Amino acid sequence: MTTESSAGSTASADIIDFLADLDPTSEISGPVARLRHNRTQARDNAQASFHALFEPETPGDFTLAERYAVAAFVAGLHGGATAAARATSLYTDLLVDELDGNATETEANALLTTLAAVVSDARAHVNAAGVPTPYGVYREPDLAAESVPGPEFHLLEAQKKVLGPRLAAALEFTHLLVLHPRDSRAGRLRPLADAGWSPTEVVRLAQLVAFLTFQIRTAHGLGVLATKFVPQG
Repeated sequence: MTTESSAGSTASADIIDFLADLDPTSEISGPVARLRHNRTQARDNAQASFHALFEPETPGDFTLAERYAVAAFVAGLHGGATAAARATSLYTDLLVDELDGNATETEANALLTTLAAVVSDARAHVNAAGVPTPYGVYREPDLAAESVPGPEFHLLEAQKKVLGPRLAAALEFTHLLVLHPRDSRAGRLRPLADAGWSPTEVVRLAQLVAFLTFQIRTAHGLGVLATKFVPQG
């Protein structure tokens, strides 16, 4: 598999390498890229997780379009860092490709425009509150004093209409997992069930969000390290 950014450049088949902009032949990122490539098992496992979550042979009712839309939303929540920006472009491009032939041009444009607006609204919502993330309320009595309540985020009715009940519920749940995981409760699953998500699909959605957070943060760290690394000798 080759991956192309929105600018059209071709990157390695390894997704984390692509997001971190690592190139083994580069004078700048080469040393970090080669160090990562020495961790074969960790590298292969991360790539296998990507394939299992985003390129399954039988995606079932949790469609590829829903997966790519959630991924673009997660990347957008992580902000403007280089790795997150590349992830946003990657998963948006995959979503565009998946919608091609499966939705009319009008439907696809409406979904993409609405998704971008939802990301913007979610980030503005948190920024306006001035609450450091991740926030939330601890359930453990010994940690209660460290609780930092934060704002809830809900899509507008017009946005829900365009995205549909399943994706709208998934994005609100994803916001919870990414920015205030302490507030996760069994009751938070009710909107997903009401929107038609099965228990198995909810588990897979949570796995996908957790993996994306790992993927983006790992790529960000590697990218930063590549700009700071000075080979010895």
